[in-house]
Formats: sequence, C-alpha cells, structure tokens
Amino acid sequence: MNRQNGAKRPYDVVLFGATGFVGVLTAEYLAAHAPAGLRWALAGRDRTRLERLRERLTAIEPGCAALPLLEADAEDAAALDELAGSARVVATTVGPYVWYGEKLLAACAEAGTDYVDLTGEAEFIDRMYLAHDARARETGARLVHACGFDSVPHDLGTYFTVQQLPRDVPITVDGFVRSNAVFSGGTFASALTAMGRGPQMLRAAGERRLHEPRLVGRRVRTPLGTPHFSPRTGTWALPLPTVDPQIIGRSARALERYGPDFRYRHFASVKHLPVAVGGTAALGTLLGAAQIASVREWLMSRYEPGDGPDAQRRKRSWFTVRFVGEGGGRRVYTEVSGGDPGYDETAKMLAESALCLALDELPASSGQVTTAVAMGDALLERLKSAGLGFRVAAVR
Repeated sequence: MNRQNGAKRPYDVVLFGATGFVGVLTAEYLAAHAPAGLRWALAGRDRTRLERLRERLTAIEPGCAALPLLEADAEDAAALDELAGSARVVATTVGPYVWYGEKLLAACAEAGTDYVDLTGEAEFIDRMYLAHDARARETGARLVHACGFDSVPHDLGTYFTVQQLPRDVPITVDGFVRSNAVFSGGTFASALTAMGRGPQMLRAAGERRLHEPRLVGRRVRTPLGTPHFSPRTGTWALPLPTVDPQIIGRSARALERYGPDFRYRHFASVKHLPVAVGGTAALGTLLGAAQIASVREWLMSRYEPGDGPDAQRRKRSWFTVRFVGEGGGRRVYTEVSGGDPGYDETAKMLAESALCLALDELPASSGQVTTAVAMGDALLERLKSAGLGFRVAAVR
C-alpha cells in the first residue's frame, strides 16, 4: 500500500480550499493547535490570497511564516495529481463537491493518499463509492466524507451511544438535533444543489445498492421516521432528510459492535409546535423552489460563497445532539454538544480528522469509510480534548 511510503512525502497534511470561509477557519485552527513538527501546507487556486492567509496565520503562530503554498485548481487534474502525491492526508473544503470534488478525490485514491472533506451531498458520496472505492482499497487510501457537522457529531455520537449498550443484542438509536446557528453562502449553495438533484441522487443511490456487498446474518436500517411529539425529549421530533443516517448506517454495517439488528432515526428537535409547523413549511417551500433552475440560481446569488456569520454571531451559536439508545433491556441517554456547528466546530472536526489520520494509530481500513470506522475512539478522544462534549446523561 502506498501509505507505507507516506513518511517520504513532503507533507503530512495539505489543506485544499484554504482561502474559503471554512478553509480559513480550518487553517487558523491548525495554526493554533497543530503539534510541533507537523508538515503541513496551504493549497488553493489563487496564490495572492494564499499569501495573505499565510500572513494572517503568522500572527497566530510565527512559525507559519514558512508554510508552503501549493497552487492548484479543482478542475486541473495534473495539478491535483501532484498535490495528492505530495501529502499523506488531503483535507478539502471546496464544494459543492458534486461539481468540484471528484478530480481531487480521484487523485487521492490513485496516490494512496488519505482524503477528508465536508460534504453532506449523498449523490457525491455514492458516486465516489462507485467510481473510486475499489481503487482506494488497492492503494490503501482512506476516503472519509462528511468530516464536519455533517456527520461527525451524529456518527461518533451514535458510536459512543452504542458503546454504552450490551453487546450482541438488537439496538435502536434515535438522534435529536437542536441548534441556533446560521449558514454561509457556500453551505446554502451546497444544500440547494443537493435539493435540485433529486433524480440524480436517487439514481446514484440505486446503483450503489446494486454494487455494495450484502450483509449476511445482520440487519441495519435507517428509516426516515414520522413527525411526532417525543416524550423522551419533551420536544417535537421532525425527520431530518440529511446524509447523517446514511453515514451512521454505513458505520453500523461495517462494525459488528452495533449488534445483529440495528436501527437509527434522525430528527430535528423543536420545543414549540408553531415553530415545528413553520419550519416544515419553509423547508418544503425551499425544496420546491430548488427544482426550478432559474429560481435556484437566483437564491444562490443572494449569498456569496465566501460569506458567512461573523465571529460574534458564531460565538453565540451552539448545538446539541441528544441520543436515546435501547438494547438488551437497557436505555441510555447521551449527548454531543458544542459551539457554532457549521463553521467553528466544523473547522475543528475537519482539522482533527486530518490530524488523526496523519498521526494516530488507527484500525486497518481503506476505501470509502466513515469517521467511526476509520478513526473511532482516536477521533472521539481528540474531539473531547478539543472541547466537544460527549457525555452519558442518564441510564435506565
């Protein structure tokens, strides 16, 4: 496997898309928290912007004055091949990934380079599995999608919850998400792109099901669920049609610790019924609007991709994901919590995921894998040390 030669590569971690909104936050996190001796570099298509970012990072950590700058465009396959071959791990913030992500991922799969991204786009993940999982298994590359708020708190939160339950029994877990955060232009563009590609998403999912190995002797389910009032949380539970349940289901398929029969459901947790009704109506309206190309483009133009909430707004933001897990006659309540989910904490999760792959002793894995499968306990401990909360609230 090419990873055996990783120490000979000039960089442990390369951050691609470093000058974008989340890219800058990730670079700042690495500047402040990367261990001494980490060989890392900034990458993007505009050298002038990269130089300005390096100056900004030098104010955080003077050693960043010597950070290498790598020029590469998301459409330039030759430059991306060179970038991937120079690194042990590539972290990318450049989306929407369905438009801009495949050439970099393909380069990493070919070079045996570990890859992490922030995508919440189910179509992209399924297409990349079909096109590049087999090659990544041959070269030893670990392709780890959804290393931000989609889907680290949910994937590792479920993993953490399952660890509190008995082994070798049927297990059910429900996740309930709450947050007061706002989104950036890039996030809005990715969400609208995914909403407007329903037929393509369904086609990619169907093709993946035809090619994925079938489970033998075990069962994993991730049904959408229905809106209801949950007495276990005291809130209204609204099904969330995000990528998170799919990621969790893939972790459960790969890890026998999830038991012989595992089921996960994913909900937004809303305290007041009028808010729940209004939110559902707004989401339905946005979903309908996203089906019309001209309207979708107009909506995207309202938010510039590089824009996002300022530091003061992010400082006021928070999230909690509460899990209710049951199995073997035991019920456990757990919680994952943190600050601003879409940006500050997402940058932290992406950076720690890249550092985990580059530096930590991890289970053997390759191909397209989830955070729980690729990094599991190591990333869980990293995130706890970085300030995210993982706790058992109650056991019954």
